[in-house]
Amino acid sequence: MSGKRAEGVVTRGTTNPNRLRRMDRWIAATYAAQLRRSPDPVAVDLGYGAAPWTAVELLDRLRRVRPDVRVVGVEIEPARVAAARPYARDGLVFVHGGFEVPLPGDARPLLIRAANVLRQYDESEVRAVWARLCARLAPGGLLVEGTCDEIGRRHVWVALGPEGPRTVTFATRLGSLGRPSDLAERLPKALIHRNVPGEPVHAFLTAFDRAWAAAAPLSALGARQRWIRAVRDLRDAGWPVLHGPARWRQGEVTLAWEAVAPRANP
Repeated sequence: MSGKRAEGVVTRGTTNPNRLRRMDRWIAATYAAQLRRSPDPVAVDLGYGAAPWTAVELLDRLRRVRPDVRVVGVEIEPARVAAARPYARDGLVFVHGGFEVPLPGDARPLLIRAANVLRQYDESEVRAVWARLCARLAPGGLLVEGTCDEIGRRHVWVALGPEGPRTVTFATRLGSLGRPSDLAERLPKALIHRNVPGEPVHAFLTAFDRAWAAAAPLSALGARQRWIRAVRDLRDAGWPVLHGPARWRQGEVTLAWEAVAPRANP
């Protein structure tokens, strides 16, 4: 880091194996073409925490799409970097840093994944952090920022390009879901305080609960079929749902960001 101070503050560092599997699989599926086209794909696991499992898993999952992809784990706490370095291997390194994303050779990453990093920040700080991270991306790069529970059953993330937020994805283990609005507790910092009447994300979750209730007769066929019907009904009602049943059956729904973007503060 050449003596420069890392940008950001130390997180709690909570991590578990497989915690970010839903996010990783979505990235590998929806971003595969960009990974394959890149002349030098580098991905960053920003703020991987007290153990290196999520960086190790990100490398394994992305290599199924692009065998020569490289992953850099970036952590602001030096002791965590030292603890992770024994796990380094071909294509995987760990460095000390923060939102400046210091990579070997000053490389620009094709992907930055920042999970459970911004929860402790104020909502007012999020846009500046997004812009800082997006400025580090390689051309065609992607920032994925979101929040999940401790074992990865419920997860919500935002995907951004240099122009700003593109999509928001809600993902869950369907067998553990009571109703879609249960995901509200895992909204990323940009949205979690906006789940109130009058805000678009609240309107979406309310509509999703209604669609889920209307699809209750399909429960006999399993939660997956009920989820797919509810998502299809949301799309038919005008919500800008992306992708299709192949992703929906994974317990996901992705929307254009504009559908849930916070209203401007008065």
